Amino acid sequence: MNKVLRLNAAGMPSSWITFEDAAVLYCKDQVLWEMGDKSLQMRGGLNRTGVRSILDMAPVIATVGTGKVVSLNSFNNAMLFRRDNYHCLYCGGQFVHSQLTRDHVHPQGQGGSNKWTNLVAACKRCNHAKGNRTPEQAAMPLLAIPFAPNPFEAMYLSQHKILGDQMAYLKQKFSGRRNWMVA
Repeated sequence: MNKVLRLNAAGMPSSWITFEDAAVLYCKDQVLWEMGDKSLQMRGGLNRTGVRSILDMAPVIATVGTGKVVSLNSFNNAMLFRRDNYHCLYCGGQFVHSQLTRDHVHPQGQGGSNKWTNLVAACKRCNHAKGNRTPEQAAMPLLAIPFAPNPFEAMYLSQHKILGDQMAYLKQKFSGRRNWMVA
């Protein structure tokens, strides 16, 4: 389902919101500025004269308030696999979601943490072969260095379906650490 990209007043991404939530912000006059084709339309009821209310909304809106920037500490396997473009970072093979696992580069059993810079996508075969060892200990070098996405990249990773205007806004601030594949 398409969603609206909500930004804070400074233009930093804060969340993906439903059309209904965006409509509330528009009606409360809390939209400071907007970007993109106002092709998102919400239809209301009929007034006394039989005219239906229509609200045209943009796919990217900046709103009043402080609006927390997206947290980079919360993520899931779907985001991780998308960051690594569904490739195992040990063998380089490309896999579907169900064939990938989350691997701790520095294993938790050896004090490794559960954060972006210590996690990679790995196929089940490679993850099993590596076991509770570091890539060096297992003689399985990484093909890319894991990194924490910036807030714009994190918003991209967290939403499956992104409209063109939303992608154009987010992509301007990508770090260039990966060649982001846009499906």
